[in-house]
Amino acid sequence: MSDYSQIADQLRSRLDDLIDRAEVIEDDLRHPLDKDWEEQAIDLADDEALAGVDEVLRNEIQQIRLALMRIENGTYGRCAKCGKEIGLKRLEARPIATRCIECASEG
Repeated sequence: MSDYSQIADQLRSRLDDLIDRAEVIEDDLRHPLDKDWEEQAIDLADDEALAGVDEVLRNEIQQIRLALMRIENGTYGRCAKCGKEIGLKRLEARPIATRCIECASEG
């Protein structure tokens, strides 16, 4: 079993950053609408874009939490499809990877 402590540290750091960003977006989405109709339309369009960004952030947060859980329980670095070891270079490039490069390329 490999020591993934450096990857875990990077994942935790990224997780903290993403959670901070998501909280800022959530605060922005909770603002009251302006009384001006034109301003409301602009705010609603901005909110729609922010909601999309928030969804992407929350998805990555979930993937990072799952990767950290796999590191803790000893299943990190194993392909979820074929069970082979995922190469360290792949994990360093994409630490949330759940498949080896061969299985990932299959689709």
